[in-house]
Amino acid sequence: MEEMCTQYPITLDEIAQIGGVGKGKAQKFGQPFIDLIKHYVDENEIERPVDFVVKSAGNKSLQKVQIIQNIDKRIPLPDIAKGLGKSMDELLTELETIVSSGTKLNIQYFIDEEFDEDQQDEIMEYFMQSETDEIRAAEEYFDGDYEEEPLRLMRIKFMSEVGN
Repeated sequence: MEEMCTQYPITLDEIAQIGGVGKGKAQKFGQPFIDLIKHYVDENEIERPVDFVVKSAGNKSLQKVQIIQNIDKRIPLPDIAKGLGKSMDELLTELETIVSSGTKLNIQYFIDEEFDEDQQDEIMEYFMQSETDEIRAAEEYFDGDYEEEPLRLMRIKFMSEVGN
């Protein structure tokens, strides 16, 4: 019963996968449970664990793994973008998505080649003290001293180190 409350089976095949049920019990007793659970799931707009697995599989996941592996190998970000057929802007968006989902990324090797230590400290200090992580707000704060891309890179570093 506990497993049904967390898995929300809505087909005979799914309920047969519940521990202690099996195909025989599913065929004999499963339909009333399935009907009740399906009604509850629909009425309460519940996303079932099975739905998450399906949504996260596929090319997007493979691409994220490739990005993470390339960063672990310290491949320059423009090379990663080119290898994936993406612009640098699109790659930064992917990195932001990866980091906001809770995965830490160490892009320090790339940041060190692009910015001196004072620049890094200045931007990190801004994100530490700012009430927003909006790039437009950071651009206004720095009054044109930094373009969007370096600010996004430093925000990714900030989110990875401080947010995760």
